[in-house]
Amino acid sequence: MIKYKLLCKNCETKFDSWFASSNEYERLKKKKLLNCHKCSSTQVEKTIMAPQLINSSSKINEKIKIEKLNKVKKTIIGYQKFIKENFKYVGDNFAYEARSIHYNGKKNSKGIYGSASKSDLKDLKEEGIDTQIIPWIDEIEN
Repeated sequence: MIKYKLLCKNCETKFDSWFASSNEYERLKKKKLLNCHKCSSTQVEKTIMAPQLINSSSKINEKIKIEKLNKVKKTIIGYQKFIKENFKYVGDNFAYEARSIHYNGKKNSKGIYGSASKSDLKDLKEEGIDTQIIPWIDEIEN
C-alpha cells in the first residue's frame, strides 16, 4: 500500500488517499477515476511528499494502520454481502434500470445495485433519482 497526498486543482482541497501501488494510482488517474471528495473534480494531482523514515515507532504505526485498514475492509465486505443478499444486481445497466423504476413506476421487490459512470450518476441526480456510491472490493482482492 502507498499513501499519496493529493491536491484538487479545481477547489485546492488537499487530502490523503491510499493505493495498492504507484502503478494503481497511475491507472486510476489515466481512467479519470480519481476525484475530489469536495467538488467531484477529476483535476486531482499528487503533491510533493517528503520520504518517511522508518524507525521502531513508525513500524508500530504501520502495524496500527494495517489493522485499521483490515477492519475497514471487513466492514465493506459485510456491506457487500448485505447488498448482494438484498438487492438485485443489474451490472452496467444501473442507470437504465434506475430510470425504469423512477419513471415507469416499475416496482421491484428488491432494490438494485450495479455500475454507472460519473456522468450517468450526475444525470440521475439531476433527474431527481437518488443513488448512492459505496466502495467496492473485488473478491479476488480478498
